[in-house]
Amino acid sequence: MVSFGGLARMIFGSSNERRIKGLRPRAAAITALEKQYEALSDDQLKAKTDEFRALLKNGKTLDDILPDAFATVREAAKRALGMRPFDVQLIGGMVLHDRSIAEMRTGEGKTLMATLPVYLNAIEGKGVHVVTVNDYLATRDAQTMGVLYNFLGLTVGVIAHGLDDDQRREAYACDITYATNNELGFDYLRDNMKYERAQMVQREHNYAIVDEVDSILIDEARTPLIISGPLEDRSEFYSLIDTFIPQLVAEDYEVDEKQKTAIFTEVGTEKIEKLLDAAGYLKGESLYDVENVAVVHHLNNALRAHKLFQLDKDYIVRNDELVIIDEFTGRMMPGRRYSEGLHQALEAKEKVTIQPENQTLASITFQNYFRMYNKLAGMTGTAATEAEEFGNIYGLDVAIIPTNLPVARIDSDDEVYRTVDEKYKAIIRDIREAHEKGQPVLVGTTSIEKSELLAERLKKDGVKDIQVLNARYHEQEAYIVAQAGVPGAITIATNMAGRGTDIQLGGNLEMRIQVELADVPAGPERDAKIKELKADIAKKKEQALAAGGLYVLATERHESRRIDNQLRGRSGRQGDPGKSKFFLSLQDDLMRIFGSDRMDSMLQKLGLKEDEAIVHPWINKALEKAQKKVEARNFEIRKNLLKYDDVMNDQRKVIFDQRLEMMDAEDLTETVDEMRHEVIEDMVRAHIPENAYAEQWRIPELKEEVIKVLNLDLPVDAWAAEEGIAEEQIEERIKEAADKAAAERAERFGPQIMAYVQKSVILQSLDNLWREHLVNLDHLRSVVGFRGYAQRDPLNEYKTEGFELFQAMLSNLREVVTSQLMRVEIMREEPQPELPEMHGHHIDGTTGEDDFGEGSDGARLADSDRFVDPENRDPADPSTWGRVARNEACPCGSGKKFKHCHGAFV
Repeated sequence: MVSFGGLARMIFGSSNERRIKGLRPRAAAITALEKQYEALSDDQLKAKTDEFRALLKNGKTLDDILPDAFATVREAAKRALGMRPFDVQLIGGMVLHDRSIAEMRTGEGKTLMATLPVYLNAIEGKGVHVVTVNDYLATRDAQTMGVLYNFLGLTVGVIAHGLDDDQRREAYACDITYATNNELGFDYLRDNMKYERAQMVQREHNYAIVDEVDSILIDEARTPLIISGPLEDRSEFYSLIDTFIPQLVAEDYEVDEKQKTAIFTEVGTEKIEKLLDAAGYLKGESLYDVENVAVVHHLNNALRAHKLFQLDKDYIVRNDELVIIDEFTGRMMPGRRYSEGLHQALEAKEKVTIQPENQTLASITFQNYFRMYNKLAGMTGTAATEAEEFGNIYGLDVAIIPTNLPVARIDSDDEVYRTVDEKYKAIIRDIREAHEKGQPVLVGTTSIEKSELLAERLKKDGVKDIQVLNARYHEQEAYIVAQAGVPGAITIATNMAGRGTDIQLGGNLEMRIQVELADVPAGPERDAKIKELKADIAKKKEQALAAGGLYVLATERHESRRIDNQLRGRSGRQGDPGKSKFFLSLQDDLMRIFGSDRMDSMLQKLGLKEDEAIVHPWINKALEKAQKKVEARNFEIRKNLLKYDDVMNDQRKVIFDQRLEMMDAEDLTETVDEMRHEVIEDMVRAHIPENAYAEQWRIPELKEEVIKVLNLDLPVDAWAAEEGIAEEQIEERIKEAADKAAAERAERFGPQIMAYVQKSVILQSLDNLWREHLVNLDHLRSVVGFRGYAQRDPLNEYKTEGFELFQAMLSNLREVVTSQLMRVEIMREEPQPELPEMHGHHIDGTTGEDDFGEGSDGARLADSDRFVDPENRDPADPSTWGRVARNEACPCGSGKKFKHCHGAFV
């Protein structure tokens, strides 16, 4: 029985089909202009850019000039690149211009398709960012497509590791900027720590096209980008907290070793409150008042350090240093440190030197960074399965772009075996058969260990010449993946490996020229060799086609359908034949999700023999349902994380906007006066409560506060003794005296110096307090989950208390700025404010590793620690290597990844 929705789709087509159908007439109109544009000379074609800019100035919109702009790019691509965008690429380009995601199969030309909307939007001169997943792709695409943009008179820049601020500023000032998501995010955060507008490198966030949008906006969006720096020495505080724990008895706390949690009981909380109060660290009346959130966090860490962590099991002490022991391997991990103060708590417990804690200086999630763009679009081979998330979080629709030629790939039903061993036997048998007939095979695995295990089993079985790829992205790997279409090639890769590189049957000409002819200069010899390569590739392509095209063989299903589709999509490009098949066992992780024990006993009863497989479309559907459940759970986790981050993001916007206003302002006297008056009002209100009798006034304390904050010794006690004086009059007299002192100081310094001093004091005070506030929010977030036990919504509690902390920070800012400006004295040479030492972090959501550094310190974001050009590195001298990415090939020449060689943890 067909549902009403299904019937409507049969009659009217799906919403995606209707959208594509609506764009086809416009694509036909662009194609109709082709003859007209072919007749133009190169100079006339280049002049179109200025012509379009003039039309925009005269009131035309980008939509008005779209057909002519796309026709211009198509013709320029034919001349500059030797490539002609297909009609489906024109449709994809229109989807990208229309703030949407274009899902386009592998090999259909996403990079070329993006040039159409990039050119159109770059004409405005506000800047277009093309975002890629790694430096290699950013540089490659900028160089390849830069030929087209330069032909049309546009400038192209690339943001990569190792550029200084001037180079970055220049790249961002270009019409089109290629960059990785990490570089963009870090530049934004660093810009908002600068002290002058001229020091900033980015300009407005106008339009971004995100390549591999599902990887960047979903997979990598689980963890924020963080810039951190060392905190001041707080060893005394950790040592004091540590002395409290041995004074507790069993009834003061509860420990759950299984969940690795330790919490204070009510009795224990009262005892700790008394100890804190005696030490002068308790603010307010209760330990759980919002002002004590950081203290509670450190107390919980100290309790965990004493009750859950054991010396010589979880860590060892060596040379006055506490070293973590890996719970899985039992090996020491020097350089690794527990985060958020736990390592310091353990150091205090073991009485070793307490190292400074790293403090978050700035952070942002990719969700919130990319939502800042006025216009956002994306492209990938797989987005439809995550359409709901793209719509909910980013407001992006997903459009599935039809292929240029019909897909000829055969997607076989899954083969399910009882055990992993039976599954591997079947996989090896299939690979051997394909290899013997000359069919190229791409084998997808879900982990590094499984890819290496399969390679070993194949070698033992006599299958040689296997390429194993199990790291993320690298130029060398891109070459190997590009040659995975050579007849008889066997390439084993994790499911993410090689994205951004096209697998062409017979091999990739561009890659072979780049690698094999790197040392051959331009001339007749190079031309002859290129001709030979072309002939060799054409011959090999015929062999691969005759063998059935690329065979994609997956050893397991991933928890996300999208990752499976990425792997499957490597085969069958541009109408080529191909085949894909998934091999599963009842012992696989995903099969356990829907009760493989029951299925195992059922299959045994049905008489399923060893090495026999079950193959049925129903199994595919059951697996898809299980994957949908996992996807929905992961989406909920990401959505919940974003709700918490939105609280901080709203506050971050306020602070960053205020910083920009301060930097742009020529004179901040009015702001400073307002701050001073508000501080005085709060001061008087605190010591002379409203409607209180004169006997209840705390005048001595008010006098002390005036001296401390305003640096003025005023006769407040004499004023208060006057007959019939009101608190408003005392307040006015303090304001008058403070204003007079401030005016005298300003006159002594001169307006120019005073303006500079005011700006420096406000910005530096704001930055310091914002950093402290980020730490407080982190601590609040780590403890607010416990509110759920009291039937209170943790998110609402976080919002409420986060706002209170923010208000307290602003109040503190007014007091700090006022106090400093009432004391500041002129120096002969005004020191320039310096940015703190900074490290960048982005934790890989799948491996838990920091993409940007060794250990937990991350990569230093300083000029002295830049990436060094590989040509300038001496393999024998690590001091010449500069900063090396964890997944980069080790500069020593071993062929291993840096993290498995010189960057390994001993």
